[in-house]
Amino acid sequence: MQKTLYERLGGYDSIALVVDYFLGLQFADKQVGRFYVGHSTKSKRRLRQLITEMICEVTGGNAKYMGNDMKTAHSGLGITGSDWQVTVNNLTATLDKFKVPQKEKDELLAIVAGLRAVIVEL
Repeated sequence: MQKTLYERLGGYDSIALVVDYFLGLQFADKQVGRFYVGHSTKSKRRLRQLITEMICEVTGGNAKYMGNDMKTAHSGLGITGSDWQVTVNNLTATLDKFKVPQKEKDELLAIVAGLRAVIVEL
């Protein structure tokens, strides 16, 4: 029996570590960092939790994502195609830093790509 993507990514702790690094890139990024300005430490921790749970759920883990749907969560932010690409680049760089194998990286990026239509507004 083939392992789930969740298992192949190393499970919850590994995914949470990747999300931590990814969010650090996002927060510091000159283009997309503006979306996080004004967030408290508690708010950023909640964002980390939600992203971790979402990735765990969509990759076959047992965590349950309890946040808003992606359209609602991103509505009104004015996310552009360029913002989306910066975010994908930051995620790709993060996966490369953690030496995620190409097969798993491609599978996760394909899942993320499926969200573009409901996140990008401009």
